[in-house]
Amino acid sequence: MKRDTLFNTDSPSQDFSFNEQVAEVFDDMLERSIPCYHQVMKMTAQLIAPFVTSHDRIYDLGCSTGKPLLTLASHFGNETLEYVGIDNSQAMINKAKRKAELFTNTSQINFLLGDITRIELAPCKVILLNYTLQFLRPLERADFLRKIHGALLPGGIIIMGEKIISHHSKINRVFIDLYFDFKREQGYSEIEIAKKRETLENILIPFSIAENKNMLKNAGFSQCETFFQWFNFISFIGLKEERTEQSS
Repeated sequence: MKRDTLFNTDSPSQDFSFNEQVAEVFDDMLERSIPCYHQVMKMTAQLIAPFVTSHDRIYDLGCSTGKPLLTLASHFGNETLEYVGIDNSQAMINKAKRKAELFTNTSQINFLLGDITRIELAPCKVILLNYTLQFLRPLERADFLRKIHGALLPGGIIIMGEKIISHHSKINRVFIDLYFDFKREQGYSEIEIAKKRETLENILIPFSIAENKNMLKNAGFSQCETFFQWFNFISFIGLKEERTEQSS
């Protein structure tokens, strides 16, 4: 796994882009930039297990290099589940496909190039949306979550990880400072931290816990709970209600 040193430079900062350079170091970037990343992936697999049966479809929207889906494929082993990852970055999809070639059940894993807000989704049981919604324009998010809800089968779930903001200024500042401490512990320098933040400033727009929960509920999810939080990083599960028989 190639180490992320993209921002260890004196060059002027540019807007963050999921290009070839980022794709090559993205796995390292994830592990060193998202607190408890491996733990959340393991929890996700454990949480999904009661909701899927043979031949169910699992989507990862904004799949990047495919790590979450490949982690699930390893966890579930020979179970006949279908995994579909979608991303609008060709470089990310290329990397995901190369990694998928190492798996024995490659026929069950597909990575597609496409705009997740426009591509048609087949009926499915699980949709992963990890650290992706925050990159969409705020005005697009509610409609996009309604689209996801519509694609899920009754009893299906969304797993959504997001970076969040607190509307209490003191708490928000403390959360940010603790996150920067975490990145320093992962070996990022002060210049790398500052440059990464600058490149993401107008691209990654976080919402609060309440705002994210309200969007999920307004999209139609009957139940919405958090199952993990580390200061300003959080993961949600949203459940699409099972159909109930109408009384005659």
